[in-house]
Amino acid sequence: MKRSGPLYTLLGGLLLALFMLSLNATTGTGNTSYGGDAPGAASPGAASPAPTSAEPTSAKPTEDAPSAKPTDSPSKSPSKRPPGKSEYAGRTADDAAAISLSIRDDKAIAYYCNGRDAESWLKGDVEDDGSMRLTGKHGAKLEATLADNAVRGKVEIDKKPRDFTAARAKKPSGLYRATTEVRGAEIDGGWIVLPDGRQVGILKQDGKPQKAPRLDPETGTVPFDGGELTARPVVP
Repeated sequence: MKRSGPLYTLLGGLLLALFMLSLNATTGTGNTSYGGDAPGAASPGAASPAPTSAEPTSAKPTEDAPSAKPTDSPSKSPSKRPPGKSEYAGRTADDAAAISLSIRDDKAIAYYCNGRDAESWLKGDVEDDGSMRLTGKHGAKLEATLADNAVRGKVEIDKKPRDFTAARAKKPSGLYRATTEVRGAEIDGGWIVLPDGRQVGILKQDGKPQKAPRLDPETGTVPFDGGELTARPVVP
């Protein structure tokens, strides 16, 4: 019986150790005994969220595009009428009459003549685009355009319209006129000298038309009634 004391002590210590082991197993803080995730814990193998930038990046402000330079008002198209003085001479499309134009800058004078009994002087403005509208007595009118060193259009005399083309003329070709008084009679003559040298003209004596005598383009002299007249180039 004397040896039972140490035996009881050993058994008591063993029981105490088993009790402590059992207590640790049931109240431990580990989560593996439940087979689930603790609140707020990340699942094994789950991807971590991508870190957010501490401060947003901002693109470098671009410089303002230079403001468009105000453009000048649209410039006009180059003028089709030559500066200074120019001469044009030709015939109607039906060859019934001759026509000549004298142009200085934006002014024009035209002369229509059939060489016998019909003539007309017309005048007006020439636009920058070469177009022109000339008018004369008794409803005479001319509408044409200057381009490529020629005037092309339509002339209407005595209500009879005719197409015409007048090419650029060089001296002595062109348009001439003489106005004077001889022995109390009023003289008015017009001459068209064509590029090929031919002349078409009418001379009126007190309003009565007749074929004009031939003009000397070099001197401007015209024989008339035993004397001479002087015809000069027409200038608008």
